[in-house]
Amino acid sequence: MERNVISKNTTIIGDIKAEGDFRIDGVLEGSLKTKGRVILGADGSIKGNIEASNADIEGIFSGQLKVEKTLTVKTIATISGEVTVGKLSIEPGANFNASCFMTESVKGIKKENEKPKQPKNSFK
Repeated sequence: MERNVISKNTTIIGDIKAEGDFRIDGVLEGSLKTKGRVILGADGSIKGNIEASNADIEGIFSGQLKVEKTLTVKTIATISGEVTVGKLSIEPGANFNASCFMTESVKGIKKENEKPKQPKNSFK
């Protein structure tokens, strides 16, 4: 799978669609939609919407973040906005000021509530 890089001292304003992984060490103002992993480096910042299968955040993110699988928030990260994740990992020291919805936990709750019914014993 290809890997795209937005390097330091680069600013992109607009929407990006991709299949592969993305590493952002610069600035993105807009939306990024990918089936791969998004890595926001320590010097990077994103203001907008992200949709990805996995994400590692070290820099500054503001907006709507949808991660199908795992979001990893590093110690020096700052996240604000709305976050929807499958799984969430936050390192101590991270600044996480977002409303968060976990899709995996909803699936787990549904499975627990849908336990197969035990056949009733008939005692004579």
